[in-house]
Amino acid sequence: MNLRFILRASLASFGTYFCMYAFRKPFAVASYSDLDFWGVDYKIWLIIAQILGYTLSKFAGIKIISEMPSHRRLWYLVGFIGFAEAALLGFAVIPAPYNIFCLFLNGLPLGMIWGIVFSYLEGRRASELLGVILSSSFIISSGIVKSVGKWTMDHLGVSEFWMPVTTGALFILPLVGCAWLLEKLPAPDAEDTYQKTLRLPMTAKERSSLFERFAGPLILIVCFYTLLTAVRDFRDNFARELWDSLGYQEATIYSISEIPIALVVLAIFGYIGTVVKNYQAFMYYHFVLLVGCAAIVVSTYLFQLGWLSPVVWMIISGLGLYAAYVPFNGIFFDRMIATFKIKGNVGFLIYIADAFGYLGSIAILFYKNFGRAELTWLRFFVEALYVLGFTGLGITVYCMYSFKRKKKKIENIKQLIYEQ
Repeated sequence: MNLRFILRASLASFGTYFCMYAFRKPFAVASYSDLDFWGVDYKIWLIIAQILGYTLSKFAGIKIISEMPSHRRLWYLVGFIGFAEAALLGFAVIPAPYNIFCLFLNGLPLGMIWGIVFSYLEGRRASELLGVILSSSFIISSGIVKSVGKWTMDHLGVSEFWMPVTTGALFILPLVGCAWLLEKLPAPDAEDTYQKTLRLPMTAKERSSLFERFAGPLILIVCFYTLLTAVRDFRDNFARELWDSLGYQEATIYSISEIPIALVVLAIFGYIGTVVKNYQAFMYYHFVLLVGCAAIVVSTYLFQLGWLSPVVWMIISGLGLYAAYVPFNGIFFDRMIATFKIKGNVGFLIYIADAFGYLGSIAILFYKNFGRAELTWLRFFVEALYVLGFTGLGITVYCMYSFKRKKKKIENIKQLIYEQ
């Protein structure tokens, strides 16, 4: 692998997606505490509206991203970001509650960005390393852009409504520069194609055939990822409420708690990226999922016993959460395609998982507001972690068994052909 290429690709992809978060997440650091409409907290309406747009974007991405030709990627990326920033301007100008719809419009294009950025990285020998570096961007960026957003309110006097568009404006030029660097990356070479298979746009028939072939484990993976996305988004969107209830109100806590998680996740998946054998690396991802779910359950139990401090618990449980969440954003499916020599691309599988994942985010918000309204944000988060951890353990064990059977079946067929 070319070190210079890895550094260029890492900077370009990390920077692009890092900057994207400045158009998506800063509003979450505002409390909007004095507002509610139709019996529902205003901030919940904002989160639901944005996630609805994001979810529709993911469903559309199943087709758009899997079929997108490479020469159009940059224009789509910049255009989507421009649309998202315009929606944030509308959010600042239009009075509440009518500006809720602007958050829906903001989320609508942003759901496409991950698939576009990852399409520059998939199908390479360095895909895992690049993928985990890219994934670390949303672990770190969410906390940092919240810190920037809070800083604009605390030190620049920007209101809660103008804060999101102001924060986004600070990141426009860096995003365009990083996107341009992405576009200048060379295509996968012959050795990349040999090791990871050629990645191609997919037709509707090819997408249907792939899903039918792996329907059992894929359906369960989608269920697991739905829980992961719901809990991860809850932790992200209500970070201020969770940290306030734990007794931490400094703006820096959002960044301090996430940086160790990003570094450990980068080390774990960076190591797996050095594994040449695709099937072996694919199984390693399953082991990481098991350990991540176990870490969520054990750390939460120890926190409740008072054996872990709030900061240590948030870091360990967050590490378990992201260790399980990150692989499904591309690197898990990248190895799956290479292991089973699938004709297609990662975008299709990512967007199936993501589409239903963000439906889970909407469901958990409605369930908290209408089904468990009596619970504090912290208590609800603790219960959600237990459900996620135990469910993830069961699903991962089944998927390991299922994929091993499929791999063994393929090897048996090859052996029969060889003997004949």
